[in-house]
Amino acid sequence: MKAAAKKRQPPRARKSQQMAMLGPRFWRAFLFAAEKHSGQTRKASTIPYIAHLMGVASLVLEAGGDEDLAIAALLHDVVEDCGGTPMLKELRRRFGKRVVHVVDGCTDSYTDPKPPWRERKETYIRHLKTADADTRLVSAADKLNNVRSILSDYRAIGESVWARFTGGREGTVWYYRTLRDVFLEHPQNRITRDFELAVSELNSLAAAKDVPGGMGSQPSGT
Repeated sequence: MKAAAKKRQPPRARKSQQMAMLGPRFWRAFLFAAEKHSGQTRKASTIPYIAHLMGVASLVLEAGGDEDLAIAALLHDVVEDCGGTPMLKELRRRFGKRVVHVVDGCTDSYTDPKPPWRERKETYIRHLKTADADTRLVSAADKLNNVRSILSDYRAIGESVWARFTGGREGTVWYYRTLRDVFLEHPQNRITRDFELAVSELNSLAAAKDVPGGMGSQPSGT
């Protein structure tokens, strides 16, 4: 009976148990990202930037992403922060066109200085509406990791967290709320579901700023 039950196991169930295989390309990508982002930190902190890249890669793998998508997660900011358009050619040579396609799809600026913040974000949102599933997965993982960091920092330092962002409180909440709406237009996965919950919490914290006695009205650091 046990053998028969095993034989009738649905193909999808068997497939879901498969593990993403991470080979030498992944470790080369990790070292490449660590080198290119060396000395960079997360906004207004001493946290090495590689921590964010590892967090995004972890989310992608936990959502069922394969090695290419995990590599793209590690490298998703390298074009924007470490070389612009010429970096795409190097990534293609080192890691292949699928990785480059996703990294390109997660990039909202190729020049230094960057275009104005609102213009850049609106352009990226329009792009994301027609992006493929691979790009949306890595993008959603990136944004989820960012929102979770904002929420954590808000609990530690309060309203002063918004000073770190060009868009301030209103612009930052608008951006992530709009991204949530874009992701919800497509089939959902564990990342987009968690992102929806995180953005809801972010929106509530921001709204509390305008409510007497709300969390946002408390002194920073509470």
